[in-house]
Amino acid sequence: MSEPIKGNILTPGGWISGSISYGDRVTSIDGDAVDPSANGDDYIIPGFIDLHVHGGGGKDIMEGGDAPQVIAAMHAKHGTTSLLATTMTAPPHEITAALKAIGAACAARRPGAARVLGVHLEGPYINSGKLGAQPNYARAATLAEVLQFGVHAPLRLITVAPEIAGHLRLVREMTDAGIRVQIGHTLGSYEDGVAALEHGAAGFTHLFNAMSGLHHREPGMVGAALAHAQYAELIPDLLHVHPGAIKVALRAIPHLYCVTDSTAATGMPDGDYMLGRHRVQKCMGGVRLPDGTLAGSTLTMDQALRNLVGLGLDLADASRRVSTYAADYLGETERGRLAPGTFADMVVLDRDLNIKAVYIEGEMCDLNDA
Repeated sequence: MSEPIKGNILTPGGWISGSISYGDRVTSIDGDAVDPSANGDDYIIPGFIDLHVHGGGGKDIMEGGDAPQVIAAMHAKHGTTSLLATTMTAPPHEITAALKAIGAACAARRPGAARVLGVHLEGPYINSGKLGAQPNYARAATLAEVLQFGVHAPLRLITVAPEIAGHLRLVREMTDAGIRVQIGHTLGSYEDGVAALEHGAAGFTHLFNAMSGLHHREPGMVGAALAHAQYAELIPDLLHVHPGAIKVALRAIPHLYCVTDSTAATGMPDGDYMLGRHRVQKCMGGVRLPDGTLAGSTLTMDQALRNLVGLGLDLADASRRVSTYAADYLGETERGRLAPGTFADMVVLDRDLNIKAVYIEGEMCDLNDA
């Protein structure tokens, strides 16, 4: 048992001024209800959960090898305590190689690294007319191929374009197989989005980006999300989505949660990096293809939290959107909240919301070079 941590602790029932005791799991939280603005103590909030991570620290998930572990360690320094390693659209043999490396990372977490909960398969089951920064290897899904991919690593989330022939049936089959399916990289209509939700789709991939937009006579996939979604992911780097559009989504989607869509360039200096088969350039805080298309981000989850607070959310609400709602979406009831019995995944913030400490399953991470 480690020494208790003291501060303003965000629990499912609200803020507590006191101490949290823990091993690999929280054992107790002691103290009294508090308005955290009433004192100058540190904030202790649940560790961040990022369901869309392509890279970081110079490494790309599609490289295989030790890339998932290096990426997980880089993001841990910014408060991410668990994540989904996210693949790119590619030929099957390249996806399989990446999945084997992710599977190894899922089986054994390295000290100082975020827990890799599984895979977000972002493609290849997308629309070739809405690739965004995905390489052009889009194709229709088959359940047999999906299940074969799942032999190598746990598939927790799959992005699909529901308008592709056969995909509505596959959405139901994959959902029944226990895989979360979400809509993205799509030219589908509002009606396609509603149909996908009715067949079991549960959310939307990087809302607003790489999907048909909202028009008052053709609501598009964005309209389907705003009208019907309970969950959707959004990239709050303030480049991918205008602050005004973020506020619209916050009002419309009850459990809107944040992802980084981070690339190998995250945590690295300006320059050229790989994103799957694409060479991308980091400059002026963003990552782009040679034609200027945004290609993932350099966002970290601690900055996502600060951006949300900067948009007017209170810290408790912002915390839920970088942690709790993503955990709920995946059915991870022992993460994304601080209560006796949950994993001791914690982030300690100073009053300016800068990270002071990160704990992953009770292990205090080394923040050097963060």
